[in-house]
Amino acid sequence: MKQTLLFVLALLLAASTAHAQLGVKAGINAAVLDGQDLGATSTKYKTYYHAGIFYEAKLLGPLSIQPELLYSLQGASFKDNFSNYDTKLHYLNVPVLAKVTIGPVFVEAGPQFGVLLRQEADGKLSTSASGNGPYSDYKRGDLSLCAGGGLKLGNLLIGGRFNAGVNDINDVKNISGTNDPRLKNRVIQAYAALQFGK
Repeated sequence: MKQTLLFVLALLLAASTAHAQLGVKAGINAAVLDGQDLGATSTKYKTYYHAGIFYEAKLLGPLSIQPELLYSLQGASFKDNFSNYDTKLHYLNVPVLAKVTIGPVFVEAGPQFGVLLRQEADGKLSTSASGNGPYSDYKRGDLSLCAGGGLKLGNLLIGGRFNAGVNDINDVKNISGTNDPRLKNRVIQAYAALQFGK
C-alpha cells in the first residue's frame, strides 16, 4: 500500500511539471455478482465506492486513450434457504478506455483488468444441501468490458459507467461440477473527477 501511495505521489508531481492530463477520481459503485446456475439464490446490488487516478493521452482530434488505476470495492448480497450474507471484493482495477470528446460531452469504452486484493463475507454463510450454492472463494483475476460517458466542465468531470464482467470468478467447484454457479461482476458507477493540466 505504501508503494502504491508513493507511485501516485510521483505521478502527481510529474504531472504538475509536465502539464500532463493526469487526474484523480472517486465515486460510488452499485455492484452485484450475477450469473447462471444460481438455483434458488437471489442476488441484490450493494452500494460501495471506487477511487483512483487516470491519465488522458490525446491521439487524434477528439479521440484519446485513458488508462486508469482504481481501487474498487465490489460484491453483492446473497440470499437463499441456507445463506444470507454480503460479499465484499476489494479490487485493483486497470481500465484502458478509448475516449471521444465533443464539446463538453465525452463517451468512453474499453476493457478493464482487475486483480482481487481481498475478499470478505458478512452474515450467515453456508452452502446448500446439494453443494451448488454461491461460495466465498473467488478467482484473483477479472476481465470486464466498460462503457460510459459524461460531461467535462473545465477541469471537473462528471460521469457514469457500466462494467460488465466477462469471466466466471467463482473459484470453488462441487464434485460433479455440472451445476456450479457462474458468477460475474456487474458494476454501475457514478463519479466525479478532477483533471490537471490543459
